[in-house]
Amino acid sequence: MELYTYYRSTSSYRVRIALALKGLAYQSLPVNLLQGEQRGADYTAVNPQGRVPALRTDGGELLVQSPAIIEYLEEVYPQPALLPTTAVERAKVRGVAAIIGCDIHPLHNVSVLNRLRQAGQDEGQVNQWIGHWISQGLAAVERLIGDHGFCFGDTPGLADVYLIPQLYAAERFNIDLDSFPRILRVAALAAAHPAFAKAHPAQQPDSPAQ
Repeated sequence: MELYTYYRSTSSYRVRIALALKGLAYQSLPVNLLQGEQRGADYTAVNPQGRVPALRTDGGELLVQSPAIIEYLEEVYPQPALLPTTAVERAKVRGVAAIIGCDIHPLHNVSVLNRLRQAGQDEGQVNQWIGHWISQGLAAVERLIGDHGFCFGDTPGLADVYLIPQLYAAERFNIDLDSFPRILRVAALAAAHPAFAKAHPAQQPDSPAQ
């Protein structure tokens, strides 16, 4: 498999975690978002939306959007499972993932922040926007996840795949997480887990830290 990715992209980070949790090998194909490579003809020929991630399967199919890619991985490589066995528990896990993927992350995507700047918002106002939406969303996640282990039990799953990249973004934007003890517990467990460590932005070939 080939993964078009960017080290700091939270949606790419999700897919890297899912691949690592399932022990799947892939070739990393970095797309430099800061240099605008995602808007170039070479990449838009791959993904017309001009965003990462995109995954080329072993069969040569090109998949886009992290939720679709992760669902594909779960269906084709079901073990270890990222979702629980019952329909109700799966819905709860997907609900937390959706809060992060649909309600938090899109509102601090670089394209949204640039539109705010173009509309005349200064950096202080942009940072207030980011802080409001991340904090509000994480407050809901804090109430929905469990009191022990990862988000929903002793092993990491789909909710953790979404949460950990969002926490990386929260730290980048200097969001105070001290009021979220459950979330901080999950973060500590993930920091000690080899799959999450492997997928971390600092470990990617396009990271400036490398």
